[in-house]
Amino acid sequence: MTAPPPRLTLEKWADMDEDEPGELVDGQLTREEMPSILHESVVAWLILELGRWARPRRGWVFGSELKLGLSPSRGRKPDVSMYLPGVKLRARDSLSRVPPDVVVEVASPSPRDVLRDRMAKVDEYAAFGVRFYWLIDPEARILELLELDEKGRYSIALVASRGKVVVPGCDELVLDLDQLWSEVDRLAFDEPSDDDEAAP
Repeated sequence: MTAPPPRLTLEKWADMDEDEPGELVDGQLTREEMPSILHESVVAWLILELGRWARPRRGWVFGSELKLGLSPSRGRKPDVSMYLPGVKLRARDSLSRVPPDVVVEVASPSPRDVLRDRMAKVDEYAAFGVRFYWLIDPEARILELLELDEKGRYSIALVASRGKVVVPGCDELVLDLDQLWSEVDRLAFDEPSDDDEAAP
């Protein structure tokens, strides 16, 4: 019988090489989703749009390599994280124990990833104190914003699929969903790739 892998502390996970993939769940390194080009196009668009809003206000926007220390045995790497103005972060820290104001997960189609984003992470980010949890499903073309209430639970603050959306909690931040889906439409969904055509 194979012995289970040794448990990792949050600190050891934080100090792992940046090329080592995975999140920390109950002291074990777990496999991350394999992002598609569709997934990454949405992430890139969000980072650019949120950065345009946050930078002049002295906020921060980070991509998927920012490690969050949710608890002593649990660490996550959201697709996008945003800290609103006034948050102090230390440049040399290998992970953040400060909850972002906004965490974004871009949904992937696999059932395992859907369950993780819509169940496990909802509870984890709420317990950590993330004020807004955004879920974006690029296949269904839906943006869902959850807001943490005074009881420490998420409730739906906004659901949208098109048009310009005024984002709750972020003064004057407007996301143009039509522009996002237009960007997504530049990708080929059903056309064969060069690799497919080259296959015997």
